[in-house]
Order: sequence, then structure tokens, then C-alpha cells
Amino acid sequence: MSETILAIQNLSKIYKIKTHPFSLKYAWLKAVNDVSLNIRKGELLGLVGESGCGKTTLAKLLLFLEKPDQGKIQWRDTLLTGLGPKKLKFWRRLVQPIFQDPFASLNPKQTINQILQEPLLIHHLGDSRKRNRAVNQVLTEVGLSPKLKTAYPHQLSGGQRQRIAIARALILKPEFIIADEPTSALDVSVQAQIVNLLLESQAKRQITYLFISHNLSLVANIAERIAVMYMGKLIEIMERNQFLGEHHPYTEVLWSSIPRLERKTKINVQQWGEPPNPLSLPSGCVFHPRCKQKIEICKKEEPSLKEIKPGHWIACHLF
Repeated sequence: MSETILAIQNLSKIYKIKTHPFSLKYAWLKAVNDVSLNIRKGELLGLVGESGCGKTTLAKLLLFLEKPDQGKIQWRDTLLTGLGPKKLKFWRRLVQPIFQDPFASLNPKQTINQILQEPLLIHHLGDSRKRNRAVNQVLTEVGLSPKLKTAYPHQLSGGQRQRIAIARALILKPEFIIADEPTSALDVSVQAQIVNLLLESQAKRQITYLFISHNLSLVANIAERIAVMYMGKLIEIMERNQFLGEHHPYTEVLWSSIPRLERKTKINVQQWGEPPNPLSLPSGCVFHPRCKQKIEICKKEEPSLKEIKPGHWIACHLF
């Protein structure tokens, strides 16, 4: 088994939200709720869940775009939580994001050359000649011509813009990349190309990936491990070879919602009921109002993650 390079312990992020625009009353939104997870060197870990489950907030916490309210993030032997902005600069070079919308994440006033050179300038890497060579090399690696250096983002297609976003992430030679829904804003015909590009970069550079998606079918095909998130909590962690076994009821709901040729109708996740109000979560297991297999203890006691098989963890009273 590969070594753990990133350890997340009891990580939480809570937002203070007004209950009404004209009200003085506030409620607490637990966007990330006591999450613990170890990420192994060189793996592609898939993180899945419905919109609003806390996947992107967790990514922001790992990138330190948001400050955690509780918990620890440790990279190898270095505890990252508690470090100031200057001491975190080394981490910002080791970890790079790939965002969902490539047009929104690229500066429209900069050329592709300026966009790709900016990370190198921030970290004081190389002289002008070396930076130009690095830009040419990374553009070629992501399947684009170096001639595009003078172009602006609006002159490129969606697939080309996402390749630029990937090139920007790769140019610093990071050890860890967080890809947050990197294909969902793209045409279906382009999605497979981008996924293949990410897999090629992982194999070539031995990069560790956290791949965030709502597409369980995609993640099940490319990830070495899969983590499932619901209402800010991790409810299941499994190896890819355990995907065809028994699962948390919520994972079963996600899986059943994927259309298949042998099934005439797609099962809608909403058929299992609406998600609870995140400002007023139910007692016990947060999934119990939607769960068709719930028992009495589910309404009273919150389940903790427990290992039912080597490498397979589930937070459910049924196991």
C-alpha cells in the first residue's frame, strides 16, 4: 500500500447564515462536518456526491482558499493548519487546482503565455528563456500548439480553455492536483479527451489527484478509491474493486440514478425524497429521512465510519 501524503483529520467548516434577508436571526451551515480522510501518494481518489454536499468546500479548505474552523490538514510531516500565508507558499506550489469552468478561471485580459508564465513568476522560477521553454513544453504536453501563446481565452474553444487550465496546473510540477468537476462544463465529445489527458499526466508525472465529480459512473471507471459525501459528511470510502459489493444506501441511490441500456427508465434521485434543509439537519443519521432501509436507531444516533472489509468504510447502522 502506498504511503499517505495528505492526512485530513476531523476537518469542519461552518458558515453563519441569515435565516431571512431582513431577519436578525442566524443559523449555522455545516458545509464540511468532521471529515477525516487519508490520501495516498500517486493515487487518483474520486470524491462524489450531490450538488451542495460539501465537495467544493472541502477542496477550498485543502487549497486554503477557505480557513477551516476545526481539524487538521497534514502534508507528509508538515502540519499545514495554523501556518500563515508566507509559510503556506510552499504548499501553493505543491498543490494546484483545476476548476469547473475554464472560462471563469482564466483571466480574459491575459494572453495564454501570460497566464502560463504567471505561476512561474509568482514563485520566482527560471529566467525568461527557461519560462518560455516551460510554456512551450507544457502546451505540447496538453495537446496544444505553442503558437496559441499569443491568443486570448475567448479565442479558444471550451476544450482548449480547459487544456490551458490543466497546463497552468502542471507547469509548476505539483505533487497534488485537485480537479473540481473538470469536465462538467464541457461538451460530451470533449469530456473523454480531458479525462484521458488527466490520466496521462498522472501516469507520466506520478501526480496525486483528488477528482471531484457528481458523476459516479465516471469516477468508478477512473479512480483507484472512491469517497462518497452527503450533507458535509463522508459516508463511505472504498477501493475500486469493492464497487460491485454492498454499499451505503445513499451510494446505492446514486448508482441507481445512472441510466443504463438494460433499464428502460432512469431512476431519479429525487424519487427518494428531497435532501434535508442544511440549516436544520435531522437527528441521527442525516440520510434517514430519505432512506428506505432505515431502522429505529437511525433516527436517534449518528453512525460513525467503520471498516466492514479491509479498505471499505461505511457510516451506516445496517453494517
